[in-house]
Amino acid sequence: MPLPGLTIIGESINDSVPSTKKLFDANDIAGLLELAKSQDEGGAGYIDVNVGPRSPEFMAEMVKKIQSVTAKPLSIDSPDYNIIKAGLEAYDLARAGGKKPILNSISALRSKMFDLYAIQPFMPILLVSENVVNGQSQPCRTAEETYAAAKSIVGEFRTRCPGVKNSDYIIDPGIAPLGSDSEGNIHRLLASMKLIRADADFAGFHASVGLSNFTVMLPPKRADGSPVKGPLESAFLTLAMPLGLDMVIGSVKRKYEKLTPDHPAMACLNACLKLEGFDVLMRVREFYA
Repeated sequence: MPLPGLTIIGESINDSVPSTKKLFDANDIAGLLELAKSQDEGGAGYIDVNVGPRSPEFMAEMVKKIQSVTAKPLSIDSPDYNIIKAGLEAYDLARAGGKKPILNSISALRSKMFDLYAIQPFMPILLVSENVVNGQSQPCRTAEETYAAAKSIVGEFRTRCPGVKNSDYIIDPGIAPLGSDSEGNIHRLLASMKLIRADADFAGFHASVGLSNFTVMLPPKRADGSPVKGPLESAFLTLAMPLGLDMVIGSVKRKYEKLTPDHPAMACLNACLKLEGFDVLMRVREFYA
């Protein structure tokens, strides 16, 4: 079952997942519905639905079919305005017990998505790992820049969708693979969450990351055969949940847990936070050995 205090947005129905893409390409709807049911039974609080570059009509049909096999609310996931619109229009609020869908996701350059709130109120995932500079998207390099991005996009959500509360949105500060983090993303992420958490203007907010991105490209096991990805993701959760992280886009197959300070994965992550640049990568490599 999920870690207490953590809501999992089940990540499996996503065209970017190779095994799921095969199901989409084969039009294996039964297989996709089995993914929805298995994530429901595995404890997911929401089921993510990303149909890739397929048509808005296909997204609408998938939303209807998935809601026929699960009462869990959905996360309508696409960068395409029309695909999101079709998914929201097809969403059955009553079937989900009155729970609004998540819209995954809105960045500063995609704020037009807020117009869709009039069709179906939703909980947006607000991407705050980037800012708009001279009309162009620029990655946030510091915690302060990330905090400023959060202030800006939350302010726009409140303006464009009057009456919303802090509990009506989800902040995503952005997470990068630890195994290639030579630019200090993990430092920026956790420090920015501290700033957001300390600001009373954000009281009651939700926060999430795409947790599987943290361990992407890493081998699954250490030299002694013990697993790596689950423990490293749990180490991140151990540090981030006290800072306000209460949701993740993740796998119901992972055993997320709070780790003790002497756990090898916890020791590795704490050490990485004291290092910079290439030394971080070397510490991760040492963890594997």
